[in-house]
Amino acid sequence: MSLNNCRSFSMPTNSGLPPSITVSSRDMARLEAMLDSPALSRHPAAVALSQELERAQVLSPEDIPAGIVTMHSRVDCVDELHNEEHSLTLVYPHEADFDKGRVSVLAPVGSALLGLSVGQTIDWTAPGGRQLRLRVTAVHYQPEAAGDFHR
Repeated sequence: MSLNNCRSFSMPTNSGLPPSITVSSRDMARLEAMLDSPALSRHPAAVALSQELERAQVLSPEDIPAGIVTMHSRVDCVDELHNEEHSLTLVYPHEADFDKGRVSVLAPVGSALLGLSVGQTIDWTAPGGRQLRLRVTAVHYQPEAAGDFHR
């Protein structure tokens, strides 16, 4: 599976409880403002992201642990079922560029990765029925850990 194919992921399966997630208050405010825009109010990706945010533990940016995937984090992940590795940066929709590994938070893989920590996994059924299990293996850059609270 190439990174470009991450755009075609369906939402995570309901085979169990979703993993707990942590989101910074700054990211939460920006994401909620984005989701409140009329253009996104009924978009399926926006609904999915809203559902993810509803179950998030919200912390101040200074209190976010370094191993959490936040907006603008650069992470490595692996599809454990197919032993495929990926490196990506989680970004806002206007910053997305799949050729550069910049995945929108509105892409199913982006909204699913938001708030996960190193070692956590998320399961999907992709179009065509292919099962995927993505595990975060590293967070190489996280703005909060770098002290960049105003990005």
